[in-house]
Formats: sequence, C-alpha cells, structure tokens
Amino acid sequence: MSLLTAAKARSPVLGYTPDFVTTAMAPYIKDIHRKGVRVISNAGGINPLACAAALQEVAKKADVDLKIAVVAGDDLMSEKENLKGAGITDLESGKPFPENIHSMNVYLGARPISRALDLGADIVVTGRCVDSGIVLGPLIHSFGWNRDEYDLLAAGRSKPEGAVDSLKGREALQRDFHKSEDWTITNHMKFSKGKVSDSTPGMGEPCMHNIGFPIVECSSEGDFILSKPPDTGGLISFGTVAEQLVYELGNPQRYLLPDVTCDFSQVSITEIPGFDGGAVKVCGAKGSPPSTFYKVNATYLDGFRATAVCPVGGPKAVQKGKRTAEAILQRSPVLKPFFFYYPKGNVQIDLFLNGQHVEVFEEDLTFTSDEVVSFDPPKISSELKDLPSGPHTYRLEDLAYTRSGDKGNSANIGVIARHPLYYPYLKKTLTAQALENYFQHLLEHEKPEEQLVTRYELPGIHGLNFVLKNSLGGGGIASLRSDPQARIKAMVLM
Repeated sequence: MSLLTAAKARSPVLGYTPDFVTTAMAPYIKDIHRKGVRVISNAGGINPLACAAALQEVAKKADVDLKIAVVAGDDLMSEKENLKGAGITDLESGKPFPENIHSMNVYLGARPISRALDLGADIVVTGRCVDSGIVLGPLIHSFGWNRDEYDLLAAGRSKPEGAVDSLKGREALQRDFHKSEDWTITNHMKFSKGKVSDSTPGMGEPCMHNIGFPIVECSSEGDFILSKPPDTGGLISFGTVAEQLVYELGNPQRYLLPDVTCDFSQVSITEIPGFDGGAVKVCGAKGSPPSTFYKVNATYLDGFRATAVCPVGGPKAVQKGKRTAEAILQRSPVLKPFFFYYPKGNVQIDLFLNGQHVEVFEEDLTFTSDEVVSFDPPKISSELKDLPSGPHTYRLEDLAYTRSGDKGNSANIGVIARHPLYYPYLKKTLTAQALENYFQHLLEHEKPEEQLVTRYELPGIHGLNFVLKNSLGGGGIASLRSDPQARIKAMVLM
C-alpha cells in the first residue's frame, strides 16, 4: 500500500494495481459480461475510485454495461494528526506512534462487499481489506449468513484464497494478485513434498506452465470441496491444502478478523477419490464474536537502505564510489510497518456504484465482543513420555509437510504430520525451545531471557504451528535479509 501511496502522490489517477485492469479484466470483459460472472477484487489499493473509473473505460470500449461498485473508507491518513497524541503503540513492538507516517489503512471486512453485491454490483473493487473478505463477502450475499452465525463465517474464512467460488451454480470470480501466488503454492509450486524434474513441477504431476486454478464448491452449511479443472497441472491433496491452511497463521484458536474470530484447530481435510488432479473436503472451523476494533497497517519512513553492484574504476574511484553510494541511499528510503487497533465505530465506509455515492455502510457492533476467549493450553499427554523408540532416524521431510509465512517482523512455520502416527513424535521433538535453538541466529532478543518462539497445536490436521517473534530483521520491505517474508523458513527447518 505504501508503494501505491507513492504512485498516487505522483498522479491522482494512480494508486491502484494497473495489471488488474489491463491484464486480468480487459481481455475478458465481454466474456465476464456475457456469462454473468461477478468479480470482487482488492486491486483498488490506495485509489479504488480511480481503479473503478479505469474499469468503466474498459467496459465502455467493449460496449458492455456493467455495474461497478467501490468500497472505500479504509484510508486513515486524514486522521494522522489526531492519532499522534492518542497514545497508540505498535501491536508487536510496543513502539510509540511514528512522526513520519507514510500510509495508514484499515483492514475492512466482508460485510461491505456483501452489501455492494446486494445492491446489484457486477464488479466490486476495494482498497485495503482482509484477503478472506473477498471470498466471505460473496458467501454472505449468496447464503444470507447472519452476523451471529460465527461457525459459518469462520468456515468462509478457512477457504483457500485466490479461489473461484462455485456458489450453487452462481459464479463469483475472486481475483487477488497476492493470493494468486498462494493458490499456485496450494496447487503444488512450493509444496514441501515436490520433486523437481524437467517435465514435472512435483510428484509426477502435469507441468507448472499449465497450473490449474481452483474450484471451490461451497455449501450453505459451511463445508466445501476444493478441486481444479481437469487436464491442468498441479495437485490437490491433503498435504497441499493443509500447508495453505497454516500459511501466515498465528494462534489457530484465535485468528482475528473483522467479521469473526476463528478457531481452526479442529479443521479436518479429507481427500476425495475420483477427481482428476485430486480434491479434498474441508470442514470443522469454529467461530466466536469479532472485536470492536479494526486492525490498521501503517507504514513510516525510517532511514535508508539499498543493495547494488556498481563498478567504479579509474582515478579517484573511491571518492566516486562513495558519492554514488550516497546518491543511491538518498533515493532508497526504508518504509517500516506499524500495526495498531482502531475502533470500528470511528471508520466511515462509503459505497459507490458507477462513480456515484450510494450509501454509508453502517457496521453493526451488536455482535462484537472484546472479551478474550480463554482456551485451555495443550496438555502434555502421557503418550509423549512412553513413545516407542528404535534405532532408525528420519529427516523431517519424511515425516511432515511444512509451510511458512510472515506477519510483520514475525515468521510462522506450520508442520503437518504425513500420517497421524507421526504426530506424537513431532509434538515430542519439535518443542518451542527446539525451534528457538535452531533459529537462534535469526531471533533478535530485546531481553536476555525472552522467549521468542510459541507453539500452537492443530489436532484436526495433526499439525503444529510455530510463531517466531522478531525473526525477520524488520520484515518485508524494512528488512535487509534474503528471506524477509519467511517464504523458505519451513524448508530451512526441513
């Protein structure tokens, strides 16, 4: 969002993801109109109205009539001065509110998207919103799920993003560039069991150049079947989908979203025979009331950084090199993230249809709660003390699937047993302390005895999830490390 903010500063018609308009939509706009496909995307970035205007131009040139809605209100930059003296601190580090804020956006939820669809929108464009909102919004619209049906709302969140939702014959095409990457991962590209060869991206499956995008058949009861088109590359299996479930996950029993607080610890994934390329059924998500606060992602300027190779030779090469380095640094500012909570009641969400403001969306705070739901910590059962042992040793990759991701300056690593019988051994061996020792070279302790690794359990998929705090050197664009978003941390553990 910070990069899009910089783009909008250069021109008022920029600030959204242009590829969404020119590559994802323009070539197919007539087919989208003819087939009645409804499109929901968060490609609006910092300027969703400009994105919608560009889509209107595409539709006009193609001579098709489409209702294009915009969900706006996530941008909080107008509140910057008011927030400076409000005592706000970063959720992770506890640092005070920065002086030089560059961008500030609320993660909106699914309800405004559902409302835009209720108003007849063919295309819905949002700015910052939670990724799952783009899937959950159409489900709420189609099935009429109420605000207090928390298990259903949590089930809607558990669907892999980057998905095409087949809602009882109605098509709702969700196009989200970040999560398209996630789907490719779900469908084998970064699957931890994958074996690379000249003709296959993994495990003998058809080639990656023809990777199959998802089909998610959702029921009004909250469970869903995930598959892919026939004669396409990739694989849908327990392993590929379980890995995606733990991606960028914190506490699986308390995953906070604007519409629901999710518990994924008992989610089950069952393979279904008879599908070309595989299919699974996913169910078991539980939910509880959401918070009265939105999460806000802000960025701020904090120094400069650059990595470059620039050969300099001849007389005064040292002086020339230093001057070149200084010039590069001056043009390479570091943007660091800052996360905090902001009251939902203070956010005005506006809905636009074909460029006209149609209504202010009112969040109903009746079904919210800031009471922390207590969960019993996992018990150390006697089975871990008396596990059979033998002379054989195995690599982790032989016993488990793994997947890692990032949240700010924290990494997560999910570990899923390949067979239920392996799970007790994983629980016994992979303790929080064991991972703290293994990744100690990456962890930045603020206090000498501080424990930076937390382990959570997901018995529904025989999985463990580890959260590694202060492990990414600042994380994202603020980090100088080679893996600032923890994409390969799981492979390092293997």
